[in-house]
Amino acid sequence: GSYAQGPALIAAVRAGRIGAGLRVLDASWYPPQERNARQEFRERHIPGASFFDIEECRDKSSPYDFMLPSEAHFADYVGRLGVGNDTHVVVYDGDELGTFYAPRAWWMFRVFGHREVSVLNGGFKNWVKEGHPVTAELSQPAPAVFKAKLDKTLLKTFEEMMENVGSKKFQVVDSRPAGRFQGTELDQGLESGHIPGAVNMPFSTFLTESGHEKSIEEIQQMFREKKVDLSKPLTATCRKGVTACHIALAAYLCGKPDVAVYDGSWSEWFHRAPPQYKVTEVKRSKG
Repeated sequence: GSYAQGPALIAAVRAGRIGAGLRVLDASWYPPQERNARQEFRERHIPGASFFDIEECRDKSSPYDFMLPSEAHFADYVGRLGVGNDTHVVVYDGDELGTFYAPRAWWMFRVFGHREVSVLNGGFKNWVKEGHPVTAELSQPAPAVFKAKLDKTLLKTFEEMMENVGSKKFQVVDSRPAGRFQGTELDQGLESGHIPGAVNMPFSTFLTESGHEKSIEEIQQMFREKKVDLSKPLTATCRKGVTACHIALAAYLCGKPDVAVYDGSWSEWFHRAPPQYKVTEVKRSKG
């Protein structure tokens, strides 16, 4: 499955099973003015966990946020964290919502050909709340060899998204909050709106009040209500390719493992798409 349940992970931690066969990664990221993910990791994390730095494991030459690194960059990065091709990886983050960045790390492993990867249900917030072990002790995992192979079926480019506006070959779900999807609120200083034909399913709606993932039945019902057909091709988008991964994960839990993510998402679309391809409910003055 793609949700690691707390009890199973606690048993593994208590039995000292974190190692070459099982690696736990903290994939937290926060706006720098709000929280410092690396510092919080140093202060407390799940015993045996390593810090997966989304700022390091990305294409730094791209003008867009958090774009996928190359196969070689990803392989080298996760290999240094002790992850090999046979390692089961459990990712989590410390966000107040329960889970925010962890599904991005989950999808990155999958897009580079790794299938044995799960997200910790409820995140670090619930791990701590339930009184499970935490530590400030930093472990030094033995480096592993990881071979990455990009699975292009799980990734969409700007050109493919443009072509799809006309051809409608695949459904598009946008995971941003409603105001940003509709174009009524700015997004980090960027005018917002959405790709023509996209359906809005804000990522937070997949989580319960406590920060756990909703049941499969509830998730299936959510997709049905939005008329999203999980038997047909589906691509997820958002602001920078992060919360879109919540859509891919939710669909995966419903038995659909092939949701693609538009890596550039709105941050690329806004800068590259012609005006008529940016749908907004706001009347913009002509300057």
